[in-house]
Amino acid sequence: MSVDTSAITKVFGTISAARILPAILTFVVAYFVLKIVVKVVGNLLDRTPMEKTIVRFIRSALRIVMWVLLSVITASALGIDTTSMVALISVASLAISLSVQGALSNVAGGITLLSTHPFKVGDFVEVGGMSGTVREIGMTYTTLTTADQKEIFVPNSEVSSSKIINYTMVGTRRVDLTFTASYDDEVETVKDALRKAADLPQVLEDPALFVAVSKYGDSAIEYVLRAWTTSDDYWTVYYRIIENVKICFDEAGITMTYPHLNVHLSAPDAPATKKDA
Repeated sequence: MSVDTSAITKVFGTISAARILPAILTFVVAYFVLKIVVKVVGNLLDRTPMEKTIVRFIRSALRIVMWVLLSVITASALGIDTTSMVALISVASLAISLSVQGALSNVAGGITLLSTHPFKVGDFVEVGGMSGTVREIGMTYTTLTTADQKEIFVPNSEVSSSKIINYTMVGTRRVDLTFTASYDDEVETVKDALRKAADLPQVLEDPALFVAVSKYGDSAIEYVLRAWTTSDDYWTVYYRIIENVKICFDEAGITMTYPHLNVHLSAPDAPATKKDA
């Protein structure tokens, strides 16, 4: 069985023994030169405020480029047809990029997130309907830890293309709560009870606490309470106020109403009686 070597000869040509030693020397020199270049670029990247994940990605990409250049330089020193070799590398790169298109889109999303900084590790965010604390921002996935300690791995392509709500970036959050009270209770009495319920050390004085009537319902008056606190104390303040409102309402004799319907019935007029003649 004969093997057609014309294609191989076309690409690699004829390697003469006299070229092997110069090719080895060229490889060694080019290797150390390119390695120094990669190291210098890496040191420069370390001094920039760029995210470490992007720095590692760039270093990995530079190493790949370095080995490709070494291959081309060495092949040229050996007398190999580098034009055809570069064409083969280009075709192989295209085939690889098409096969890992989804992964590449995640990498592009990771570069976008790490360069634009919509959030950082430790921030509490909401992304695409999912919320949690950012544990890691990788090149392909962003890891969120939910309040019940579940790990969610979200592809970066989805994160970068969806709406991102960062609850930690500003440093403070507003607690918005609504409560209802009976129409029989004085408005100022209810507002004073709500202020007392929100009298917590974690509640900030600036912006000030806000309490007001927000709606007159069918069976109760609705009140809104807005209190500012730090992002770390948000849930503590949220639940403490809810617990305190019931206590403060009971102390002030305020009725916490629930949906109900009052039905008023009136007795029909009694029929007239006919007297005997």
